[in-house]
Parts: sequence; C-alpha cells; structure tokens
Amino acid sequence: MAEWGLKKGGVTIMAVYNNASVYYTTNLAPGYLDIINLRTIPTSTDDILYTLPETYQHRPDLLAYHLYDNVELWWVFAARNPEIILDPVYDMEPGIQFYLPQLTLMRQALGI
Repeated sequence: MAEWGLKKGGVTIMAVYNNASVYYTTNLAPGYLDIINLRTIPTSTDDILYTLPETYQHRPDLLAYHLYDNVELWWVFAARNPEIILDPVYDMEPGIQFYLPQLTLMRQALGI
C-alpha cells in the first residue's frame, strides 16, 4: 500500500510503495509515477497448476488474499504466467489454468 504525499512548504512529497506493491520498482518522477517497471516472479518446480473457479472471476485481489493473506499481491499471477495472463484482471476467467507462485519464494524474491 502506498503512503500518499503531503504538502510541505508548497512541495508535494510523493507516494512511497511497499515491497508487495506492483509499483515498488517503478520510478517516481516529480509530480507523477513513471512508466511501470514490471516486476518478475521466479518460477519453481514446486509451483502449483491451478484452475480458477468462478469465485475469483476478475478478482485476483481476492485470490491473493485467500492464498497469501495480502490483497496487494494481485499482480503476481500475471507476472508468474505472462504467456497465459496478459490482463491481470479480465483474463481471470473461470477455467483458466495457470501456476501459483509459492509464498516462500515470493517472500524471498520480493523482500516481504
């Protein structure tokens, strides 16, 4: 989650994103967030092939919450499966199969 900027003496202090955020490695330019720098999620032979149920249609945030107890990790499914999930929200259709990244590996890679 971002900590939003405050006005101090006419200067706006920009947001600071935490390690779980999709924007963590994206540059902050004066007054705006730069073009997104997509983060990668390492693959593992322990990753689980998952079939998305209707419950999580267009809701990667809910899936991230139920799997990882963190809604901010909604983007990891697309990052781990870029050849399957191009749009991290609207490609989350019931029946789609993709790999779930292991939490321990993500914690290590993302520093969370």
